Amino acid sequence: MEQILDNTEEFGSKNIKKLLWQYALPAVITQIIASIYNIVDRMFLGQCVGALAIAGLAITMPIMNIIHAFGSLVGAGASARMSIVLGRRDIRWAEKILGNSTLLTFLFGFLFVSTGYFFMDNILNMFGASADTINYARTYMLIILPGMFLTTLSFNLTGLIRASGYANKSMWIMVSGALLNIALDALFIFAFDWGIAGAAWATTVSMLFSSLLSVIHFLQPTSFIRYKRHCWTPKLYIFRNILAIGISPFSMNVAGSAVIALLNTQLIRYGGDLAVGANGIVNSFAPLIIMLILGICQGMQPIAGYNYGAEKMDRLKEVFFLTMKCNVIIGIIGAFLAVVFPKYIIMAFTKDPALIALSIPAMRYLMVLAPLIGFTITNSQFFQSIDKPWVAIVTSLSRQVLFLIPIMFIVPPVYEHFHLDGLMGVFCSCTICDFLGALLSAILLYSQWKIFHPRHIQQHIN
Repeated sequence: MEQILDNTEEFGSKNIKKLLWQYALPAVITQIIASIYNIVDRMFLGQCVGALAIAGLAITMPIMNIIHAFGSLVGAGASARMSIVLGRRDIRWAEKILGNSTLLTFLFGFLFVSTGYFFMDNILNMFGASADTINYARTYMLIILPGMFLTTLSFNLTGLIRASGYANKSMWIMVSGALLNIALDALFIFAFDWGIAGAAWATTVSMLFSSLLSVIHFLQPTSFIRYKRHCWTPKLYIFRNILAIGISPFSMNVAGSAVIALLNTQLIRYGGDLAVGANGIVNSFAPLIIMLILGICQGMQPIAGYNYGAEKMDRLKEVFFLTMKCNVIIGIIGAFLAVVFPKYIIMAFTKDPALIALSIPAMRYLMVLAPLIGFTITNSQFFQSIDKPWVAIVTSLSRQVLFLIPIMFIVPPVYEHFHLDGLMGVFCSCTICDFLGALLSAILLYSQWKIFHPRHIQQHIN
């Protein structure tokens, strides 16, 4: 029991501001590094291979998002559940979560790797690949698929490392993998001239490294939550507990992938392959802001989950509002940079004048409401952390499914009717949906305000 006190009891007693900083800072650093190595991939490819390589990589993004969805289905659900049960001081249950979540990761990994190899071209065509971009996309995916399985394993285990009180160790595992990726990018793309294949190999090797470090942590006797024989026994109720929370980020990522496929179709229709490339550039900068926001939310998650499990609702409320404040400020900074200095950001990825011209308005449309995106993400992540998956699901999916799918087929023709650029109408659709998604998120938050009042919550934990 002393080890629990050393590792997790501070979640329920330490000053919230200091605690959020202590756990958010490592997560933010991890997210920044992860964003940088994703950006480096695109910068190296854009400068060394060309605009079509960026477009080909953009085609793979929804597929990779689906794979990440399975990682978040297990990883986010397992880490949130572990925080809650540690709030109730149940080590044996936490160990079962560790083992069963690892089993789920291997199961899903086998499914998506085998499916991807068997139906590669069909999948790429479905997500908007053209004759000019499919070779780039295929080359990348054939190498990256095993690496994506390793990414989901690493995501799951580092989340559990953080939930069990080792925030700095979780950070260093992810940061070391990301820095290795950047170094290998330079080696494989520049020195070896492997092109887009080099980017894929760099990611795969670095994720293998991070995964091995994560597994080693849970094999060490010094880790108070670690692999034991009993944790490998499949338990349906553990699977259910993990998946019930993880279904929110899973649904968001799957829906996002489907929406990106439809969005790519609209972008090609109104602007061609370069429009897809422009969107790819924006989606290289935007994750830098989104991952900062998610980093703060990851710091919040074990604190919120623990205090929810321990029924300390005043602390739960305090960490929620502090996280919200931080993330809205991050969104304001991101929006300012994207709206005022878009050309300087875009020129880091390409020198192609046509691609730069398309990317500038895209950057402004897609990033202007970043503060509202921060608000919406915080709400979704918070409800996911306290075992309110349906609220998190509705909050996450409203922008992508409820609003964006119909609106991006309505607004572009309206633009053209008034003799405006239909492609700008596609980008404007995303802006409209950011606003509507935040509005619905605010309504849902108001409807759940009662969670901040002390009450018996045993029924939600079992």
